[in-house]
Amino acid sequence: MAESAVKLLIQNLIPLLAQEATLLEGIHDKIADINSELESIQSFLKDADARAEMGDMSAVAKTWVKQRGERYGFNFLEQGGPSNDVRHDTWHDPRVASLFLEEAEVVGIDSPKAELIEWLVEGPFNRMVISIVGIGGLGKTTLVKKVYENEKVVAHFDCCAWITVSQSYKMEELLRHMIRQFYQASEESASTSIESIDKMKETELIEEVRFWGYIKHVLPNNGKGGRIIITTRSESVAPTNKESPSYDVHKLSPLPLEKAYELFCKKVFQCESGDCPLELVELSHLIIERCEGLPLALEVIGGLLSTKEKSAFEWRKFLDSLSSELQSNPHLLSITKILSLSYFDLPYNLKACFLYLGMFLEDYFINCARLIRLWIAKGFIKEKQGITLEDVAQDYLKQLIHRSLIQVEHVGFIGRIRMCQVHDMMCEVILSRSEDLGFHLVSIQNYSRFDRIARRLSIRNNVDTPLKCFTSSKTCSILILGVDQVPNAFLTTCFVNFKLKKIMDFEGAPINHITKEVGNLFHLRYLSLRDTKVQVLPKSIGKLQNLEILDLKRSLVYKLPMEINGL
Repeated sequence: MAESAVKLLIQNLIPLLAQEATLLEGIHDKIADINSELESIQSFLKDADARAEMGDMSAVAKTWVKQRGERYGFNFLEQGGPSNDVRHDTWHDPRVASLFLEEAEVVGIDSPKAELIEWLVEGPFNRMVISIVGIGGLGKTTLVKKVYENEKVVAHFDCCAWITVSQSYKMEELLRHMIRQFYQASEESASTSIESIDKMKETELIEEVRFWGYIKHVLPNNGKGGRIIITTRSESVAPTNKESPSYDVHKLSPLPLEKAYELFCKKVFQCESGDCPLELVELSHLIIERCEGLPLALEVIGGLLSTKEKSAFEWRKFLDSLSSELQSNPHLLSITKILSLSYFDLPYNLKACFLYLGMFLEDYFINCARLIRLWIAKGFIKEKQGITLEDVAQDYLKQLIHRSLIQVEHVGFIGRIRMCQVHDMMCEVILSRSEDLGFHLVSIQNYSRFDRIARRLSIRNNVDTPLKCFTSSKTCSILILGVDQVPNAFLTTCFVNFKLKKIMDFEGAPINHITKEVGNLFHLRYLSLRDTKVQVLPKSIGKLQNLEILDLKRSLVYKLPMEINGL
């Protein structure tokens, strides 16, 4: 996606320079040189994007891409461009390990396992499709594998096949793999038949699956209906038919606290009882809370802690540095790798929307209407003929939910999603990808010292350090989340120093005024004073020629200045 930003420069900057330089001699050659350099950079970044998504980009190239974006002040994701679905043939899928877990290692699947076995063996006679849907790392594959190997299930069906469909699957190979497994289950199959499979074309393979004797008798409604189980992160992949009992979607839930604690202790203390020392119980619960019932995280983090000293000091140090550990510790990289697969599978228009969720921090209930307004203000939502931007954004939100990247927390009485949340482990993916792409999300929560440049700044709870320490001329977004006080000095700094600011969201902030310097923010598109005690808007607001959204809902403003007519 990075190359799309350079493409934008080539399409818009070069013609602009040419237009402005018509009266200047000798400038055209320099413009041609700039155009040539940008095209070279675009080609490099296109290759870099492909390598990044398959985990094959060097640290040097990653740093260079990030610095190119910072130097020219553009953001790859905001400009759009085709999402790259390239996958390396030798890329190692970290999910494979879940296929080989012993029964004793698995916790919390007894109930869904029993339910699935009942559906398979005692369900309706016609063919049935069951989809297991949920966020990465929930144990979907582990669950289905244990059901697939169950003695009752094996005895019930004449033949079965296990197929893995990757992002870059080839239909012919999938069909060959399926038929081989069917033949191997048949005592009547000859070796020549298996060998002939490799020579078949796609249409022949389809015919073979469709009319091969055993399949013909298993899949139709003959009193012993066929079963298809699909595991997926995306609800859009799961076939559904609400009017037919032949289709069922099972949304797998995170482990409840009791089971999460059991799995964690079993991995940490490497024994069936998994007894936790008293001095580590509280820290264990804090670590488990960060995992939010995700079996993958519980297993991997528990496995790492099993190698560390069992002391409160060591565990506290680990907990405090968990975010950085998830990005750098090779023993924990499988968590972010598996969860990142959902991010890489997103189309370009959803990637920016997803990364912007990092502004809200973990454990925060996000108001969906507020999120949509911010997406629109950032330019992430593209117009569609006959559809409002709000409706397009609602569709984006639903797509992220259907892909198990966002969790629904509250639905309104007319069925509209009101509140949502991002899983803690998925927040780590957002922060990691944001860092790699120079997205610069900075969240401040009870820091005593902070010295990073914040392109996008979200402030939560109370900050002891003067907030001016966090400001920069490059800051373009400020989001305030549930703070008890906002110093006047910070408000002044916001309006004086942030010349490039496009978004100022003070919704619910304890402020009662904004200064006249707000008129200096020529690029400001979005200003929210919703649920504040602000009473008067300064006349300088009439200078904000790029302002698109002014949100005064439930503020104390009852009169607009005459100068607003100039907008």
